Amino acid sequence: MKVPYNYLPMQFADVERIISEWRQLISTTEFTLGPYVERFERQFSEYLGVKHCISTNTGTDALILALKSVGIGNGDEVITVTNTFYATVGAIVATGATPVFIDSDDRFQIDVDKIVPAVTNRTKAVIPVHWAGASPDLNALSTICSEHNIYLIEDACMGIGASVSGKPAGTYSSVSGFSLHPLKSLHVMGDGGMTATNDDDLARWLRTYRNHGMVDRDHITMWGINNRLQPLQAVVASIELESIDKTIRKRHTNAKILDSGLSDLSDRIFLPERKQSNVENFSLYMGLFQDRDALRAYLEHFDIETKVHYPIPLHLQAAASNLPYTKGDFPNSEKQAEELLTLPVHQYLEEEHVQYMVKKIHDFYD
Repeated sequence: MKVPYNYLPMQFADVERIISEWRQLISTTEFTLGPYVERFERQFSEYLGVKHCISTNTGTDALILALKSVGIGNGDEVITVTNTFYATVGAIVATGATPVFIDSDDRFQIDVDKIVPAVTNRTKAVIPVHWAGASPDLNALSTICSEHNIYLIEDACMGIGASVSGKPAGTYSSVSGFSLHPLKSLHVMGDGGMTATNDDDLARWLRTYRNHGMVDRDHITMWGINNRLQPLQAVVASIELESIDKTIRKRHTNAKILDSGLSDLSDRIFLPERKQSNVENFSLYMGLFQDRDALRAYLEHFDIETKVHYPIPLHLQAAASNLPYTKGDFPNSEKQAEELLTLPVHQYLEEEHVQYMVKKIHDFYD
């Protein structure tokens, strides 16, 4: 039995509805921003329950704009976690600020107990990551940032559909960034991103800056850039948004089967705590597995595709050689990089696929 990791061929096997709406869009020639982009921004705002959503060309762009919108730049420091995708830190560096790493906790989220010791008089913001579609302790983070007068900016790129205490990921902070990349819970046929805020002034700045600083065709109020979401992608996003809750429910079902089926291997496998107050979207299903690389090869032999997210934490990447970190500085993140394995959990897997994974993992350890 084949258990694929990549579900995109199944998701986009029938694209007639998308193509039909594309035909309508093409007939309008609304190829730059316009009603299709505005419709998706409005729909996403309603989904999150925030006042303003401003779309961007990528999730990375969304993070860069979020940082810039609150004035972060040269000389500032931004605290974030070292076990994340490169874009989190790349966005910080793109503003001219300096990333300050801290370790992850046992849920693979930013360790809130490590934040205060990392704060200096140059700290301007903290960027927690909704890693794997789970969420950090946002209530504690909000308190810390408020007490130290620094911005909380959520990297919710993986967080669409996740929530903490009933409040959606990306809505705890002054401004946040989301990704619509094909690996995310809500995605388009390529790249796309979104910023979200309840602040009218930030929203006005974001809309203007992402469109060259233009207020109309003949006037600019700032030197902006082009970070616009393409209308063709907005069509895809609007359609996919309709089914996201169903998608996440199916992923929850599959994740529960995995959690239950692997629970008796707790001496070999560590699975993160599933907090009752949180809803995860299971963008990734991750755990720590003894003999990870051998297990991965074994599963591959039986047509079970897996991934590693990621084998080298950011503080040990060549790009971070100018930062004051070395091996051993962040033991949790380093251990996770050595043992973490991501299993497929997507909505196109049936129970027999998931049970097959459970059986083969048992076979390996037995």
